[in-house]
Amino acid sequence: MKIAVDAMGGDYAPKEVVQGIELARDAYPDVTFQLFGKSDQIKQYLKNDQNIDVIQADEVIEMGDEPVKAVRTKKQSSIVLAATAVKEGDADAFFSAGNTGAILAAGLFIVGRIKGIDRPGLTTTLPVITGKDAGKFVMIDVGANADTKVLNIYQYALMGKYYAQNVHKVANPRIGLLNNGTEADKGDMAHRKVHDLLAADKDINFVGNVESRELLNGVADVVVTDGFTGNAVLKSIEGTALSMLKLIKGSIMAGGTKSKFGALMLKGTFGDIANSMDYSQYGGAVLLGVKAPVVKTHGSSKAPTIKNTIGQIRDIIDSNMISDLNTYLTDHAEDLKQIKDSIKNSK
Repeated sequence: MKIAVDAMGGDYAPKEVVQGIELARDAYPDVTFQLFGKSDQIKQYLKNDQNIDVIQADEVIEMGDEPVKAVRTKKQSSIVLAATAVKEGDADAFFSAGNTGAILAAGLFIVGRIKGIDRPGLTTTLPVITGKDAGKFVMIDVGANADTKVLNIYQYALMGKYYAQNVHKVANPRIGLLNNGTEADKGDMAHRKVHDLLAADKDINFVGNVESRELLNGVADVVVTDGFTGNAVLKSIEGTALSMLKLIKGSIMAGGTKSKFGALMLKGTFGDIANSMDYSQYGGAVLLGVKAPVVKTHGSSKAPTIKNTIGQIRDIIDSNMISDLNTYLTDHAEDLKQIKDSIKNSK
């Protein structure tokens, strides 16, 4: 198993990327790594090159670069070379903490779409923090496509199903459509059409519309939505969690000795709460719908998160998810064509 890594991507690259890869190498001896980037900078932080190949990349796609233009013009960048290694079969997956748009463009234009998928979707895993179903769920799309069509969201449900089934080992994943109410007739016309498509598909365990306030309560194993809404909801969850922690800390500090003593007694509990809300433990965001795993983690990721993400990529490769999704799309090509035609004819 070989993973191509953009060693120059991220706020703390290449130091934290290299240190994270070394942690992953020690945890997963069956994985080898290709680190693409400025060789002299990478080797400065590399303590042990066992199972690690450093490959020179003369260019770097910066966070502020226009994504598609950068991928097309910076042919010797670490992102482009890492994605090309996957395309040419020299690596099984591509990982980066760099420019999100450039990673998505490299996944789409270099690694390539799976036949039968119109638009890949960006997928993240989030925590379920209450009730007997406490664990995790998948949300797709969280930012790959701001303008999303009915067919795209339907295909997200298929891809999300295979991700939850193969990678998270959920036997019959519950699929929910993110909407502004749980009733079947909620939302705009596009959401109503998606609802009806999912409800009619016998291969999908559709549980209906779900509201954003219920996401962390385990209402579904897979939540599908358009990229604009998904990204806004994801950032809202992140912001709310951070704000609540700041509010609690501020109240404790302003509450005097008694509050501080109480907080000391509950330090372990607060730690457990923070850990349960930390979705970086599940790894990065996965671009589903391309021919090989393309995974992006947050630009501010440190070494432990890098290591967790490599574990996630390893699970994706082991799961044969992409192969199984390919088989389904091939076996149901005629049915999927009829669905596409029916959507076009209903406009």
